[in-house]
Amino acid sequence: MRFNRIPLYASLIETCSSTKDLKRLKQTHARLVSLGGMYHHDFIRSKLVSAYASCLQTHEALHIFSRANRQSTFLYNCLIRAHASLDLHRTSLRLFRQMMGAYKSPDRHTFPSLLKSVGHLCSMNLARQVHGFVVVMMGCGGDLCVGNALVTAYAKCGCLETARKVFDEMRDKNVVTWSSMMSGYAMHGESGEVMRLFEEMVEAGERPDEKTFTAVLAACNYAGWQEVGWGFLRVMKERFGVRAGVEHYTCLVDMLGKAGKVEEAEKVVVEMVAEGVECDEALWRALLGACRAQGKMEVAERVAERVYGRT
Repeated sequence: MRFNRIPLYASLIETCSSTKDLKRLKQTHARLVSLGGMYHHDFIRSKLVSAYASCLQTHEALHIFSRANRQSTFLYNCLIRAHASLDLHRTSLRLFRQMMGAYKSPDRHTFPSLLKSVGHLCSMNLARQVHGFVVVMMGCGGDLCVGNALVTAYAKCGCLETARKVFDEMRDKNVVTWSSMMSGYAMHGESGEVMRLFEEMVEAGERPDEKTFTAVLAACNYAGWQEVGWGFLRVMKERFGVRAGVEHYTCLVDMLGKAGKVEEAEKVVVEMVAEGVECDEALWRALLGACRAQGKMEVAERVAERVYGRT
């Protein structure tokens, strides 16, 4: 076996991973299997695990991982991230426990994906345990990505006070930090706090993005601030150059529907479609809910005809 070809195949696998080219990855994998000895090289197996995980092919990644001689922290991180990305959060946590049982030390790349799973499972105890691990044992408390993940996890677990404490203690902040805290407040109906944070964010010189305005419009929706919501839709386009997406229009449609302004909600959808934004299920639910509540199903029929060319 000519092991001097290992760098070539490692480079091919890395290219498949970075481009998410699953077809080429499988072809490369098959070629390695046919070559025999090289496929069993631990370095190549590690590259394959990482690549399959990057392509979110968790079954194949786990299979190769189970047969690898060297199960490194890096590979555990790849698997934890892949499962968290697919919303397989319990498996993500199980892999972390397996990692700890194998005496592999987590690093700053472990925690963002792990905390994503913790937040989705709304496990306050796990959030605190991971937080303690981060700050006390790993010394990663100042890492920006980890801090952002902690803010999000605590907010999703309903502990806004702790999320805000983490937010306030972060030495560095970026747009993700601000948007995560604002989304947490919006999620729990703290509309006033969202607005205050938005003002602070702009004053601090941070430029809001799509997720920032999703949080702001969700806050407007919860509070029933229709005019404020319309104002922010204009501001995001004209002042900050942020293109409104379906999630922003959905907030407005839902807000107008709750206020009984179904015809105005119809205009929002028509404007959205004219700008090239496609309707999704959440937007249709918001519009149909408003039409049912107001007994104006003809509005939904008109919109469907305009969007799809049929009733």
